[in-house]
Amino acid sequence: MPTVEREDVEDLLKRLAGRNSLRSEATIQADVRQILLTGGLNLAENDLEVNLEAQVGNRRRIDVEVGYTVIEVKKNLSETVVREAEVQLGDYVATRTRETGQRYVGILTDGAEWRAYQLENDILVEATRYTLKTGRPDLQALLRWLEGVLATRRNVPPTPSEIHDRLGAESASYSLDRANLAALYEAHGQLPTVQLKRQLWSQLLRSALGTQFSDDELFLEHTLLVNSAEIIAHLVLGLDVTDMQPATLLAGQRFALAQIYGVVEEDFFDWVLEVPGGESFIRTLARRLARFDWANVEHDVLKVLYESIIGSETRKRLGEYYTPDWLADQVVAEVVTNPLNQRVLDPACGSGTFLFHAVRRHLAAAEEAGIPLATALSGLTSHVLGIDLHPVAVALARVTYLLAIGRHRLIDQRRGPITVPIYLGDSVQWTQRVDLFSQDHLLISTGIGSQLYEDELRFPDHLLADAGRFDRLISEMATLAGKNRAKGAVPSLNALFKRLAIAEADQPAVKESFQVLCRLQDEDRDHIWSYYIRNLVRPVWLGRAENRVDVLVGNPPWLSYRYMPTDMQETFREMSEARDLWHGRTVATHQDLSGLFVARAVQQYLKVGGSFAFVLPNAVLDRGYFAGFRSGKYSDGSEEVAAAFSGSWDLRRIRPHFFPRGGSVVFGERTQSNPHALPTETVRWTGNLPRGAHSWEAVKQYLKREPATLVISNTETEGPSPYGSRFSAGATIFPKVLFFVQPQPADPLGYGAGRRAVRSKRSSTEKAQWKKLPDVTGVVESEFVRPVLLGESILPYQVLPPQEAVLPIEGNQLLDTQDPRLDLYPGLAEWWRFVDSQWECHRSSDRLTLRERIDFRRGLTGQLPPPPLRVVYGASGMHVVAALVDNESAVCEHKLYWATVTSYDEGLYLCAILNCPALTQLVRPLMSYGKDERDIDKHIWKLPIPLYDPSNEVHARLATLGRLEATLVEALELDENKGFVKLRQVVRKALAEGHYAKEVDELVVGLLDQ
Repeated sequence: MPTVEREDVEDLLKRLAGRNSLRSEATIQADVRQILLTGGLNLAENDLEVNLEAQVGNRRRIDVEVGYTVIEVKKNLSETVVREAEVQLGDYVATRTRETGQRYVGILTDGAEWRAYQLENDILVEATRYTLKTGRPDLQALLRWLEGVLATRRNVPPTPSEIHDRLGAESASYSLDRANLAALYEAHGQLPTVQLKRQLWSQLLRSALGTQFSDDELFLEHTLLVNSAEIIAHLVLGLDVTDMQPATLLAGQRFALAQIYGVVEEDFFDWVLEVPGGESFIRTLARRLARFDWANVEHDVLKVLYESIIGSETRKRLGEYYTPDWLADQVVAEVVTNPLNQRVLDPACGSGTFLFHAVRRHLAAAEEAGIPLATALSGLTSHVLGIDLHPVAVALARVTYLLAIGRHRLIDQRRGPITVPIYLGDSVQWTQRVDLFSQDHLLISTGIGSQLYEDELRFPDHLLADAGRFDRLISEMATLAGKNRAKGAVPSLNALFKRLAIAEADQPAVKESFQVLCRLQDEDRDHIWSYYIRNLVRPVWLGRAENRVDVLVGNPPWLSYRYMPTDMQETFREMSEARDLWHGRTVATHQDLSGLFVARAVQQYLKVGGSFAFVLPNAVLDRGYFAGFRSGKYSDGSEEVAAAFSGSWDLRRIRPHFFPRGGSVVFGERTQSNPHALPTETVRWTGNLPRGAHSWEAVKQYLKREPATLVISNTETEGPSPYGSRFSAGATIFPKVLFFVQPQPADPLGYGAGRRAVRSKRSSTEKAQWKKLPDVTGVVESEFVRPVLLGESILPYQVLPPQEAVLPIEGNQLLDTQDPRLDLYPGLAEWWRFVDSQWECHRSSDRLTLRERIDFRRGLTGQLPPPPLRVVYGASGMHVVAALVDNESAVCEHKLYWATVTSYDEGLYLCAILNCPALTQLVRPLMSYGKDERDIDKHIWKLPIPLYDPSNEVHARLATLGRLEATLVEALELDENKGFVKLRQVVRKALAEGHYAKEVDELVVGLLDQ
């Protein structure tokens, strides 16, 4: 096959992107074939031919056929051409699918635009498209898109970037698979078996994540992820998944034969096999995943798959922030100091990042000690364990555990049986299951029958001591109960008892439970009991004092209080108050689950003397609302729980940020009754990480560690400065599309005196549910179109022109939609009632009315009437920015804090202090940390900024200097079209180069030092 140089391919691509109308379909067809052959798609290596004019019966010919894809080429893709071509292409796809039993994809292209289709309920539906840019067509982007459709590459290294590009939500592979899965669910989702599994999934997630996540979209994404993970598990062992039956793949039969348990099993997500077309979907998915070489993986790559599919907003609301591998590696190395003798548990294991490194550390120690492989693996699965409440996380973590063991060990004939000890369970134990154990037995109600013991599964509790053996016992009992047998028949368990060495005294109880399992199968009420029993029991069993572990490690969920469902908020507050962890007041909504999770995990799972290391929000180190957590006193009245903290890592100065919020690590151990508060001495990490680096070896040269002292914030809102109580946040005018407006051209006839035509002012930062809404237009009485100052309206000492918003403010009153006075203003009434109806339709989980939202915490009415003179400063930013406002009609939005001042001198005094660069440096250690050190809020007033006293020499001089600096800024020629960020830079530079900067700096530092 002739080869073509890269330059020739790019020239060819430019021809295609140019859409030359003189080119024939045959020429475009030949160029498309050339792209397929020379673009590095591995067609030759896979014995796949690129066939032109392939016959498809009745003298019909497919333009281009390759693998399981048919391509129709046209000169252009006008609306008429597309309609006719889609009919033709649909016939080709249906014919090939029918002939081969494989799921085919169709591509329609004119060389510049590429559209991929697949059949959904016998109708051809577009799933994804890619369009070449005319000027500079991107060859690699097109090839990635094509390869995602064709799935022809082999031995792709499963690096994070390759996983993201080829399987993530932006890939062609994902678009096709997701559309296929959605079509299957839409057609068959109401089947009782499918609904049962969706219901069980929903019930499980709700206990930790809230009802807002129990939707069909998330269920489908979870189905795709878990099915993918189970297929990847087979690929880790080197099995040819393209030649396996889909039912075998999802049931894990090959794993049972290989004596590898607890990896792939029947779960909520095998519903795809119960609907027509599901097997074809699994075959196609398997073919896509088989492109990767899963034999040698050096870190947890499956978290990349998860993060590439589940949107960042959803993960934020779940509190899911996955830990980078290099950090997990270092945390494990710090706390797992004797891997062969320490039992390690990650109680919120996620996709298994910490487990991966704990497994590698244990096996390395075993090899160094000369321990035989079978003994090493047996010891491993009793020494490194994980729990998570998220079924997708558990599925991914189990595969990650296998990746950590490595294919070479798994296929070694010297190894014995392996049970991967990762369980689906509730580590917090929101509802403590004390009912599971009674009189030395494990009891599980099945909710059937009325005879004695008929509604219970009973097992001697000492059987749980050997987790692997118990899991195999349950799994094989469920398999026997589900096998073909006469209804009512109960197979013998003697062979199983002998194989697993079940003591004779324990056999009667096991036999009774087996009879219950058989009856559940006969009545079609099996409810995946094997999956349920093992996962429900293990967290409770580990919580018994005699079974607790030596080390707890991990990254618990950072689920904010405001994202919890109401009943979970109540339980969270109750459990937090019992342990003196509840702070309340204005920071209640900022509190999150992480502190309570650690306290509860230490109580449940860590033996006295055992160590812990957890990745937590940076606020844990120094914010006031984590004071209870830092104390180490976690007793709740039922059990003595005390932690002795030994130190921490402050990670907030590493760039780029790897979490949406600043991070930290805390270390300590459980003590009998002597808590030790978290020391103020910490280890501060700094550095800039190279893009795409994941391992410790790749990042360590870029990071620096040094001792530092934490500045503890004792209060969250007020501080030493008396100005703290005077400043208030502005109004939450949200969603902006319903309020902020721009003027419309006047009608030739006009609108009458005192009325204005306006239209919504759109923003690129609108959230999804508001972005799709059309503009709001209307004619509104002029008095209700108010100037609004935003955070971006403020420069040092200067205010940019405000934006405008329609606000229902009459005098000093905020009108409600039901207020009879509203009808005195017909333009406002029509606007206000319309936007209120839009809010009701689209507000999602927000429980406030629209009026309550814009006046949240009296952010709007608290400004009425607007004072004649105010100091305002930005609530967030890399620098504190403040100015004087003397516009009595202007309203401050929530990104501003404002306070009335009694004179210009007082205002200029405050502006001089707040705009001083030294002030920003002083306040940064006191600020709460998000992605950057930007959350200024009211942390300024934790500094001792005194009330203005005109008789004080320093105060008066600062007011004078403030006036001089304000005059300097006023004289600058500022181009307001450049944006507020650039303008602030210009002003700061001018102030820094001015005659007064040094004196202001010295006076401010001296004032605050006092």
